[in-house]
Amino acid sequence: MSAHGHVDLGHTVAGWTGTTLALLGFTGAGVAVCAAWAPGIWMGLGVVAAAGIVTWLLHLAGWGKPSGPRPEADWDWRTRDAGARSGHADCVGCRVSGPRRAAAAAPRPRSAASLPVPDSSA
Repeated sequence: MSAHGHVDLGHTVAGWTGTTLALLGFTGAGVAVCAAWAPGIWMGLGVVAAAGIVTWLLHLAGWGKPSGPRPEADWDWRTRDAGARSGHADCVGCRVSGPRRAAAAAPRPRSAASLPVPDSSA
């Protein structure tokens, strides 16, 4: 059992890759700031931008995860998401990726839940 309890923290190949690239980019940009090397700052920020794009592409390829908790059998970070090909519901990244995924990932209409009537006896 981890320090976080028995929960799905969403560790995925896309998440780990994007985080590592972003950390390297920020570190490189920070070193370039300390060295007063302007091209290095822009290169580091370029790596940070590339981290976002790489993470998004890996998510679309199935190496990310849909929003919300996953079944416990899918908690391993190397588990590929079989539903990524058709797009995830309520996923902005899937909707931005093209019209076919946008149609599959369009938000589903939600049923109207009736609210309890307040007690007026008080």
